[in-house]
Amino acid sequence: MVSSSRSWRYNVFPSFHGPDVRVTFMSHLKKQFQHNGIIAFNDEGIERSKLIGTELIRAIRESRISIVVLSKNYGSSSWCLNELVEIFKCQESAGRIVMTVFYKVDPCDVRKQMAEFGKTFKETCEGKTETQVHKWIHALTRVANIAGEHSVNWNNEAKMIEKIALNVSNNLNATPSRDFDGMVGLEGHLGKIQSLLILENDEPMTLGISGPAGIGKTTIARALYHQLSPDFPLRYFMENVRGSYRNIGCGDHGSKLRLQEQLLLHILNQTNMNVCHLDVISERLCNQKVLIVLDDVDSLDQLDALAKDIYHFGSGSRIIVTTKDQELLERYGITNTYHVGFPSNGEALEIFCRYAFRRNSPKYGFEKLAIRVTELCGNLPLGLRVVGSSLGGKSGDEWEVIIHRLETSLDEDLERVLRVGYETSHEKDQALFLHIAIFFNNKDQDYVKSMLHDCNLNVEHGLRNLVNRSLIDISTNGEIVMHNLLQQMARQVIQRQEPWKRRILIDPHEICDILEYETGTRTVCGIYFDTSETGEVFVSKGALKRMRNLQFLTVHKRKHCEKDIVCIPQDLEFPPRLKLLHWEVYPRKSLPMKFHLENLVELHMRDSQLEKLWEGSQPLTNLKKMDLAMSCHLKELPDLSNATNLERLNLNDCESLRLRNFPEISRNVAKFSISVEELDQVPESIRLWSRLHVLTITSKGKLKSLTHLPQSVRHLHLSCIGEQMIPYFKKSLQRVELYLNSCRSSLVRGNCELKEGLTCPYDTPYTQLNYTNCFKLDREARTAIITKHFAEGWACLPGGEVPVEFDHRAKGNRVTIHPMSNMSLTIFKVCVVISPNQQTRESEQLACRRISKGIEEISVYAIPRIQRKHLFLFPSYLLQEATSREVVFEFSGGFKIVECGVQIWKDESERNQSEEEDVSNNQQDTYNISKAWEEEEAEEYVNLNPAKRTKR
Repeated sequence: MVSSSRSWRYNVFPSFHGPDVRVTFMSHLKKQFQHNGIIAFNDEGIERSKLIGTELIRAIRESRISIVVLSKNYGSSSWCLNELVEIFKCQESAGRIVMTVFYKVDPCDVRKQMAEFGKTFKETCEGKTETQVHKWIHALTRVANIAGEHSVNWNNEAKMIEKIALNVSNNLNATPSRDFDGMVGLEGHLGKIQSLLILENDEPMTLGISGPAGIGKTTIARALYHQLSPDFPLRYFMENVRGSYRNIGCGDHGSKLRLQEQLLLHILNQTNMNVCHLDVISERLCNQKVLIVLDDVDSLDQLDALAKDIYHFGSGSRIIVTTKDQELLERYGITNTYHVGFPSNGEALEIFCRYAFRRNSPKYGFEKLAIRVTELCGNLPLGLRVVGSSLGGKSGDEWEVIIHRLETSLDEDLERVLRVGYETSHEKDQALFLHIAIFFNNKDQDYVKSMLHDCNLNVEHGLRNLVNRSLIDISTNGEIVMHNLLQQMARQVIQRQEPWKRRILIDPHEICDILEYETGTRTVCGIYFDTSETGEVFVSKGALKRMRNLQFLTVHKRKHCEKDIVCIPQDLEFPPRLKLLHWEVYPRKSLPMKFHLENLVELHMRDSQLEKLWEGSQPLTNLKKMDLAMSCHLKELPDLSNATNLERLNLNDCESLRLRNFPEISRNVAKFSISVEELDQVPESIRLWSRLHVLTITSKGKLKSLTHLPQSVRHLHLSCIGEQMIPYFKKSLQRVELYLNSCRSSLVRGNCELKEGLTCPYDTPYTQLNYTNCFKLDREARTAIITKHFAEGWACLPGGEVPVEFDHRAKGNRVTIHPMSNMSLTIFKVCVVISPNQQTRESEQLACRRISKGIEEISVYAIPRIQRKHLFLFPSYLLQEATSREVVFEFSGGFKIVECGVQIWKDESERNQSEEEDVSNNQQDTYNISKAWEEEEAEEYVNLNPAKRTKR
């Protein structure tokens, strides 16, 4: 039987009693997990009650390992006890691993509920039902019988934590993933590839995996990545490199830079990145142990951008490249390769049967038919999967009809094999399949449903059918994913249709004729026009209006290409039913006067020549997305008051916008990015934007205040340029990214209210403050920045010497300190005085190398161009218990290092006591940050420029 795909959300679910261990043992253990690349569930922000909620139950079920930290008051919490019961339910039902740590408590006391542990447990049991108490006792007895680490056996807690993390890592490696249960022969592939990788060899290595389309290269690479990733602190599976490279469309050099940005964003777990030259990967990942999988590569340029100079990476690094082109690997000098061959006849039959019969062998009476289909599919795994899914549940007669079609087909290549799943689908499902292939691949399914709801396609039912036929997949975050091979097949299907029957047009030359000679018909509902192959194109006035049922119009054009010119008349008329208008580099200054907007869902017009869009109030109730980024001539926004369902608005780099105030738009906006010359104020009404997660403002105006942000905001990015006041804040955000590049800024002293507004952002532990070249910062602002406590973050501001607060200082690029401490976690605050050193790039690297007892950690930051000396401040954590040690900080990079200093902060336990209240108030925000960014928030945030950090 075919197993369903299983996607683990977390590696580890930790169960513990917060007041006993949260700020001590657990904080150190979580940091070690992070260092080892182990993803642990974070319970901060979950409201505690007697009953555990569905969110926590889901987290337990979606974690591969549960680790129970037993402490003296664990039994005092009914929450912990119910959690433990649920953990064992998952162990029984799904074979989850349960690990234990006995922290300052005797396992015997837990097992028999004795001593202080037993006393608090009995108090918890008062008033509870006999059934509930029995469940708790049974769970405590079970957990106490599991051998684990016992704190009394260790005289060095840091070493115990390292051992626990290592045991978790080993269990993760040894636990087979169920994601790949359905692939026949996978174990053999993985064994052969691992022998080629020679993992015991520390020399960096590149391996190529080649094979025909649909053979299973991506699945094998994913399984390999899943198996190896716990041993690599930095890793990334970069899928569909070929498609990503082509979709960028900004020239070879620009495309390479964007690919590098994409890789570094994910591998360094950053929110945005600005790559200015092609040596950034080797510089940023220098001496780091990395695992990178580049999936579906088809050009040398892609390898040049992503896999060049592997020997700059750290010991043990591995780059794995999958491609259909074996010759490509040879031309690039990758000689260590593995070719994925076709499965044997027996394996091919088993693959087919798993999809056709949900078992490993044919049903009685279908043996010969199954063998015939397997042969016709050419033993290609993707073809076997697609055809098998389409034949499932059908009668023998229906099988004969499909087999006859395969046997008599003129073209027996893969495309014909893949067509079977399509051709045996319902007519409406076929239409849905073609729409997804051309317009909606990798789009959110809810968005697709909104686009196609009135197309008479029964979208929800159709999506389910397409998934069942293996024609699409739905990802864990709700995106529709179609294999690129099936996309190609869909294009071939369209091209083979009779011209007058085509509902979707994709052939660029055919589209040219239709647009010039107005030969389109009512049959057409979608146009996907890539102008790169056409040269000059002339669009007639009524060409689009004639196609009255046109709903989806996409025009792709390269911004800097002078050959593909699209000429459109001023009075061009768009059809009335248009839902999607995606026109890159739109050539006119405004949209047509007669533009029907009542059905428009998405308006995407990046890099346009638009100066304005439309006049007056328009019916915009269906508009959800509006992207006008990089439309540098846009001078004014239209009236958006009727866009009550607008969710995203991107105005980044619209340099000519005459806009002093925010536009009045929908309160449903989740992401708002605006880049304008002048912006005086943000209206109070923004506090009603309850779904706003990301706010980006770039302005040359005088933004005086920002006091009405909604609680939903997770990321705030301000880039303020020119003679400008730094805005005041009335509330503290969980994570503030404040960038004031090249400001000549001053902070106005004033009454207590203004001072309160000033101090709030600096109390946020995740602030990133970029005050490069802001030479008018006053003393109050400088003091607030320099004395700020960073949990994670950094600050850069003008300055010529290390402040007096840093009692360990040295001239040059190296400082050595000898801290005397019994703390298991030491927190340093580091300050470096940097000076420009013939700086020509937009940013330069600053590397901090910290050495303690042979343990080395490297942090790398990208700092924007500076005009004179600056201070750069950041925290550094040392998880290592010792009574006396020497710690060395050494700095290098593209700047002259003038001076450096280190300050040892308070004992962490003292800090925790004073900060506990603030942390508890922000727990919900902390928990939600990573989820928000995993899904949508980072998508259009990648063009921002924070400093970056990576560790080894």
